[in-house]
Amino acid sequence: MRKYIVLLSSIAFLASCGSDQEVKVITEETKSTVAEYKFEKLDKQARELFGALPAVEGSVNDPIAKLGKALYFEKRLSKDNKQSCNTCHNVNTYGVDNNSFSEGNDGELGGRNSPTTFNAALHISQFWDGREPDVEAQAGGPILNPVEMAMPSEQFVIDRLSSIEEYKMMFSEAFPSSNSPITYLNLKTAIGAYERLLITPSKFDKYMAGDNNAMSPKEKRGMNLFIDAGCITCHTGPLLGGNLYQRFGLSANYWDYTKSKNIDKGRYDVTGKESDMYVFKVPSLRNITKTGPYFHDGSVASLRDAVTIMGTTQLNRNLTAKEISGILFFLETLTGEVDEELKE
Repeated sequence: MRKYIVLLSSIAFLASCGSDQEVKVITEETKSTVAEYKFEKLDKQARELFGALPAVEGSVNDPIAKLGKALYFEKRLSKDNKQSCNTCHNVNTYGVDNNSFSEGNDGELGGRNSPTTFNAALHISQFWDGREPDVEAQAGGPILNPVEMAMPSEQFVIDRLSSIEEYKMMFSEAFPSSNSPITYLNLKTAIGAYERLLITPSKFDKYMAGDNNAMSPKEKRGMNLFIDAGCITCHTGPLLGGNLYQRFGLSANYWDYTKSKNIDKGRYDVTGKESDMYVFKVPSLRNITKTGPYFHDGSVASLRDAVTIMGTTQLNRNLTAKEISGILFFLETLTGEVDEELKE
């Protein structure tokens, strides 16, 4: 910091002794120096708050992940061979289907918005209410859920897979030490191994790794607005979220602003604790510009509106149009991609 103070003092002294043209040039240099100093402070602060996504471990060519990929796209895991994991968590559309609620095997809609599978393996838990600890545990739920893929039992799933020669071979290769490798546990393990590869680094990660030019000044100013507004209360770490639970509606009822048709009680339905009423897992903001509609019930189509609502219900602030626009510029930097070999 001292070098900037000395430099600015020197510039001010020279300016006091120069011509109007010299003063104009020196003034521009001063603005540039001050901006550089501000960004240097911001760069340091941001790297302390966030950090880069971890490197992907493993390969889709590993037998377990290869099996998991096949199962992720397998429609025969649904009762009437209509749906796969990819139906609601499409890897071509950032791990979501962009619907408020997803349609199940029998045409019934689910009760919550389907969250993205991208980067989900890095979350503290799975589902909006955090009822499963990891992607492996989560993978088995929708297959047996009567509203979703509607398979009648684990044994029914195993029997169907066991009748398919391709899966006999793939399960044996993935779990060579097992005499009976086609199990529901191994199915979940395999799908989880594939989902752990769905990590989406972006330009933000290049910036986090030390490339100060990876983000433009406009994007950095947006990040500064994001920090100053208080969004970092919940959206920190490499995922900018996904690492804690929070009540939706700290300063106002969320449904008054989202116009939700159903008032979801969140984790309360899992724990029965009054303190968990309207508490949800904080979503990651990775790829947030691509994964609408927003919130647990997909009740808000516009990300601009979602940011506005978060300001009101969580921060007790009426964010200005300029602040919201700046924050949106920043959020764009969080959009990344998975490797093409992970797609169907």
